[in-house]
Amino acid sequence: MTDSIAQNVPPTTKQLTQARGFAAAGAAFAIWGVLPLYLHTLVSVPALQITAHRVSWGCLFALLLLAGRGEFAKLGATLRNRAICMRLVMSATLITINWTLYAWAVTHGHVIESSLGYFINPLVNVLLGVVVLGERLTRAQWGAVTLAAFGVAYLTLLAGDVPWIAISLALSFSLYGLVRKVTPVEALLGLSVETVLIAPIALVFLAFIHIDGHGAFEHAGPTVRLMLACGGIVTVVPLVLFAVGARLLPYSTVGLLQYIAPTLQLLIGVFVYGEPFLGPRVLGFVLIWAALVVYGVEGVWRARAANQLASQPSP
Repeated sequence: MTDSIAQNVPPTTKQLTQARGFAAAGAAFAIWGVLPLYLHTLVSVPALQITAHRVSWGCLFALLLLAGRGEFAKLGATLRNRAICMRLVMSATLITINWTLYAWAVTHGHVIESSLGYFINPLVNVLLGVVVLGERLTRAQWGAVTLAAFGVAYLTLLAGDVPWIAISLALSFSLYGLVRKVTPVEALLGLSVETVLIAPIALVFLAFIHIDGHGAFEHAGPTVRLMLACGGIVTVVPLVLFAVGARLLPYSTVGLLQYIAPTLQLLIGVFVYGEPFLGPRVLGFVLIWAALVVYGVEGVWRARAANQLASQPSP
């Protein structure tokens, strides 16, 4: 009887809100996780052209969304704010570097190393918080960072070379997140301004290669043209979904959900594209995964402790 009554109890507003947030954030990270499948359809297109199209079509799509929400007037006000614009120029540069490097890595058979970059990204965020924002780490967080450092060092010794793709992806995206964190602007508006600021450069570049006769959009087949045009949707939609999820969910939950993306990328690299992932290389990833487990469990424990403290009645 009790079970049947419990099943008939409607969900609370908080539960519905968290369900929406979970669905939005999960969808965002899932889209980023399967992004290698999209980029592999563009393997014949140079990485810089892929980024230029993502910026150009992304700008158009973001502005349409902004206009649809009746917030187009905010764009002009933000562009007139010199301090915010300077920060968004910096963030736009960082995300352009990240997109270009990621497109090059995926189309040149480095999906697994790219996933490594996004596995270590949260730990780079922690270090930036210490170095730049003056945040303090717990012992567990220091342990997680140390384990990850050992993992990266091991992979470096194993390969005989620094995993520069992974490190560059992690650094560029972490620095992008840091700049956006200290910039007081909403997600969609900020992305719109970023693409507006950098789209002229992208369009000039695309015009130049068109005149030069090397433009992929003009010489490729209809499938490649469609995929390039879809770059706007692929770029903007997950960022908007992520913003919704981050607003509705506890930050610790978002932090755990973000591992969906590199996990899917790793699985695609191994099982779809057959990249080598055997023996000694697995050990380096295991060290980094252990660091993420320590980091994630410690974050959940601290969030629960804070919630319990907040729920206690005031004296």
